[in-house]
Amino acid sequence: MDTAQTNGGEDPLVVYFDDIGLVRDLLGHYDANLAVLEERLGIEAVVNGNAVALRGTDEACAAAKVILEHLYNRLSHGETIGVGDVAGAVRHTAASGVAEAGAPGRNAQQIKTRKRVITARTPAQSAYLECLQNDDLVFATGPAGTGKTYLAVAFAAAALEGGLCDRLILSRPAVEAGERLGFLPGDMREKVDPYLRPLYDALYDTLGSERVERGLETGMIEIAPLAFMRGRTLSNAIVILDEAQNCTAVQLKMFLTRLGDGSKMIVTGDPSQVDLPKGQDSGLFQAIEILRGIDEIGHIAFANADVVRRELVGRIVEAYDAAGNLDRPGAKPPAEPKADAPDSGETS
Repeated sequence: MDTAQTNGGEDPLVVYFDDIGLVRDLLGHYDANLAVLEERLGIEAVVNGNAVALRGTDEACAAAKVILEHLYNRLSHGETIGVGDVAGAVRHTAASGVAEAGAPGRNAQQIKTRKRVITARTPAQSAYLECLQNDDLVFATGPAGTGKTYLAVAFAAAALEGGLCDRLILSRPAVEAGERLGFLPGDMREKVDPYLRPLYDALYDTLGSERVERGLETGMIEIAPLAFMRGRTLSNAIVILDEAQNCTAVQLKMFLTRLGDGSKMIVTGDPSQVDLPKGQDSGLFQAIEILRGIDEIGHIAFANADVVRRELVGRIVEAYDAAGNLDRPGAKPPAEPKADAPDSGETS
């Protein structure tokens, strides 16, 4: 990067930056970002003004230099970064190597929305965003916290803002997670709102509350319960089906065949959180298997290593996996290769 230089390979490796204000943002509150870099790469970093001295193995220091330059470049373009972005840059660098400076910037896909720029934090997330751009039907499966729903909504919001679609349609099966909520008062939207909160949260984060409410009023953003989808043809829209692991085979076939001209469908699901009654299998994994190999259909299978919500969440997921599937029918999908993902061994 033009704004960073090193001292020619002497020990330690020193990286210089032009803007001391951006350096403070780069380091993070109480140097939290730098601490993550030290922990992940096994290096020691010492800051002196606008210079960061790196000590460790040559490979680790080279990776740290690439990551610092990449994150500084993002800050210089008006983006904000946090601990999660640092961890994501480390993952991308580990996946792509450091043979070329700035590798994370080229490999990490981005979405630009009205409120913010969202950068993929893992190679699988980058593959997911590429898949969303290239395919008309995309399945995203994996554990909680991998960003499969958030990125789908962010991609849809950016497409709506960019005029690439006329409307967003959000759907989800109304299946409670082990509880019976009973009768819910209100109109259709008020009844299904509790089931769609993750989608709303992502919409508010990417478009803003006023834009979302206006879209709901005009019909540009539509809440469509899965049970009400039969008989429709969804054209010039981006349609998101969340929690698809709770769809039966008949429901999912009905939903997938709603796809009309100029539309994209994104189907997300967590194989470890099937809430269907015992004896009733999820139709999600059957659909993925049946449709495998068809052009314009992609599948990204996130793994535990792709959890970006918080590292503790990743450890919780791993602990439950180690303990078994809690005797839930249909909770385990057939073994799947990480289709459409780069050969990186890992994935925001």
